[in-house]
Amino acid sequence: MEQHIKNLDASYGAQNYHPLPVVLNKGQGVWLWDVNGKKYLDMMSAYSAVSHGHCHPELIAVMHAQSQKLSMCSRAFYSDTMPIFLEKLCTLLEYDRALLMNTGAEAVETAIKAARRWGYAHKGIADNKAEIIVFGNNFHGRTVGIVSFSSEQDYRHHFGPYLPGFHIAPFGDLEAVEKLINKNTCAVLVEPIQGEAGIVLPPSGWLKKLEQLCRAENVLLICDEIQSGIGRTGAWLACSHEDVKPDGVILGKALGGGLYPVSALVGRAALMDVFNPGSHGSTFGGNPLACAIAFKALEIMDRDNYLQNSAALGEYFLSGIKTIGSSAVREVRGKGLWIGVDLDPNMKNGRRTCEILMERGILSKETHETVVRFAPPLIITKAEIDYALVIIEDVLKA
Repeated sequence: MEQHIKNLDASYGAQNYHPLPVVLNKGQGVWLWDVNGKKYLDMMSAYSAVSHGHCHPELIAVMHAQSQKLSMCSRAFYSDTMPIFLEKLCTLLEYDRALLMNTGAEAVETAIKAARRWGYAHKGIADNKAEIIVFGNNFHGRTVGIVSFSSEQDYRHHFGPYLPGFHIAPFGDLEAVEKLINKNTCAVLVEPIQGEAGIVLPPSGWLKKLEQLCRAENVLLICDEIQSGIGRTGAWLACSHEDVKPDGVILGKALGGGLYPVSALVGRAALMDVFNPGSHGSTFGGNPLACAIAFKALEIMDRDNYLQNSAALGEYFLSGIKTIGSSAVREVRGKGLWIGVDLDPNMKNGRRTCEILMERGILSKETHETVVRFAPPLIITKAEIDYALVIIEDVLKA
């Protein structure tokens, strides 16, 4: 069965991923099972999308109930779920408006469009001259527009010509941003913590200084919190750790409760009001099923103290990994339940480490050959972390 599934994937699927050699068919809470019945602790959460754990019973119930009532009607009409979800999302994050899409990449593209239109309408930038500053080693998605400003050649190779209007600064370098800002700069787009780069945190205080610089220069600050937001770092938004209030925030992944793709751009009225009927849209964006699930996902996270659990157990988990004495480990970084173990770059053994962890019953995934990521569902317990730490220590020391 397992090999048959792999053969079908190889025969009929475009090979744009390199998955670990495990075929999963069941999930419950923080646990996953393969087709052979072997049990694994999920330390990936589908890149933060499964923060509530797999098949959360209340989310499943809401999904089932709404699917039997009204799943889809498009934005050609009002629905009774979207406005209620918008109110909850905006009230919770203290923003004026939100625009709903499906995937994180769609929400990033939405933010780019909003920032450019704001630049023309509010800052007086000449037509087709708007510029956005981004950062090296960023990851905001894989559309042609987004890979146009990636610094990772694997994401860009043979996908040109690229979209103009972007400038790349080193992550964490404020002076470089200052030098790039000019009369055509409409926005700075940044991940408060770079996930795909290997859970890379900027210098302490840098994000706040970046916010102050943007305010002084009349430039929008837009934070991509698709992976870092909705509780992953122990706060609703990672930028909140430095008391930063961006003009716009991009959300996705955990917003859909691990069941359904839901993304959003939330922001101040001045940014969001640049849209008018016909200027932007999505067939499935804001559909009733998505909004019902996302509303419940936020409600559960708030009610059941997911943020507090992420903050406390994240610190415990991070401390536990840091105490492991292994010559293979160069650095351990993280915030909340989002941790990157940076291995010796000369070994380039991130994938092999993940394969051995998989054999021992822990599922994770490497990034950039040397970093092993740990991002379990936010419902994980101390006992489950202790269980993982024993195995992680054995593997890293070996």
